[in-house]
Amino acid sequence: MAVYTEINDEELARFVAGYDIGELMSYKGIAEGVENTNYLVHASKGNFILTLYERRVDPADLPFFLGLMEHLASRGINCPLPVRDRNGKMLNLLSGRHAALVTFLEGVWPRRPKVEHCSGLGRALAEMHVAGSGFSLQRPNALGPAGWRPLFQKFSANADDILPGLSKLISAELDHLGGAWPTNLPTGVIHADLFPDNVFFIGDKLSGLIDFYFACNDALAYDIAVCLNAWCFETDFSFNATKGQALIRGYQSVRPLSSEERLAMPTLARGAAMRFLLTRSYDWLNTPKNALVARKDPFDYVRRLRFHQSAATIADYGGPSS
Repeated sequence: MAVYTEINDEELARFVAGYDIGELMSYKGIAEGVENTNYLVHASKGNFILTLYERRVDPADLPFFLGLMEHLASRGINCPLPVRDRNGKMLNLLSGRHAALVTFLEGVWPRRPKVEHCSGLGRALAEMHVAGSGFSLQRPNALGPAGWRPLFQKFSANADDILPGLSKLISAELDHLGGAWPTNLPTGVIHADLFPDNVFFIGDKLSGLIDFYFACNDALAYDIAVCLNAWCFETDFSFNATKGQALIRGYQSVRPLSSEERLAMPTLARGAAMRFLLTRSYDWLNTPKNALVARKDPFDYVRRLRFHQSAATIADYGGPSS
């Protein structure tokens, strides 16, 4: 469960009264998610998601996240639209936390992604990248290559408590990525965390993208690499090249990849696996066992990483080599 901050009827009713969404009818905590507290709010003028930003979120980043969603929505991307209050503000305070209301998106996320889901995801990701151009605010990727080794140093002494040999594996991989990481790729606004639970579908039709709280400026193709990791591995951790092909084809139907992006894909996929291996390892060691948030097994990304280490070209992911 991901409700860290409890709210009561009276304070939420006062908060809602600051918006032109009608009266508060009901609300309930949302169990999914790990970073922030979320509630489904039912008001007389509709349903909304209320997010209270917890301590891991830098308040200085919130104008970027909320402004990006507003920008993307104005460009036709189906994503939550921040609701401005009666004074035009998107961000307020509730229970000692920065808080925002966003519109509610219909749909469900795919527990077992199919090829059709991956195709739709690829198209939507490319459309998001195109729509993100022109967004005026900038945010560096705090969980990009520059942040990986400092994060590892926070838990390196205990890494082998997760898996024997994990410290050596991560250290060697960071050395490799440090020398191989591409620096000449097209950049822009990326989502950086587009896992299946952040993509809604109605049937096989994609209905929206959510949770932009890792969004940043980085290589656009890195976003594809994150999705290959998140969408195209089966439960036995084998890579499904048919899903990878659908994802990449869907993407290229909107925004064709450059030759440099295609060449860099195996390295980007290794880097994306390393990013999630690092954050999951840190959380595994630092999340109390009685916490309301379920810890995610870092070993899942060790197994993905081993596949990427054997990949030579984008063709290993189902993509075109030229």
